[in-house]
Amino acid sequence: MTPRGYGSAAAYCPRCAAALAAAPPTRCAGCGYELFLNPRPTGGLVVLDGARFLALRRAAEPGAGRWELPGGFCDGREHPADAAVREGREELGVEVVLGEFVGMYLGDYEWQGELLPVLDCFFLATLDGGEITLDPAESTGLRWFALADPPPLAFPTMDAAVAEVRRRRRG
Repeated sequence: MTPRGYGSAAAYCPRCAAALAAAPPTRCAGCGYELFLNPRPTGGLVVLDGARFLALRRAAEPGAGRWELPGGFCDGREHPADAAVREGREELGVEVVLGEFVGMYLGDYEWQGELLPVLDCFFLATLDGGEITLDPAESTGLRWFALADPPPLAFPTMDAAVAEVRRRRRG
């Protein structure tokens, strides 16, 4: 899937509205504006309880009904670590304590008919007490899974993050 508007003659410069000759990265022939398609950063959590991690069942597309890690897109100029803590609070209804950085993974996210590049940044985390209260717009359930036997997750970047945590725990 090509990002909508950038794969055809219907793609226009956001500065001067001239038709673009190619998909990003490209330069507008009309005004010289350079257009790029950069990945959107996210902050995600691998919430641990011993040798188990927390997964949520997605309520919405893409991937409704599949298991996922808590997290989401960064707000403008928000650090991925801050986004991970905010998303944990919003999706779980409790505070999380951020641990070490797991890694960054380049992936895709289909939204509004576009395939967006994302840069998923994952952090280890633990819950800071309280009872989990899921946001029903985000998740329909939760489950603790063994790191040694995870289910397929909604996005390959999440599978990679869990595999990295499992590798670190073995080593």
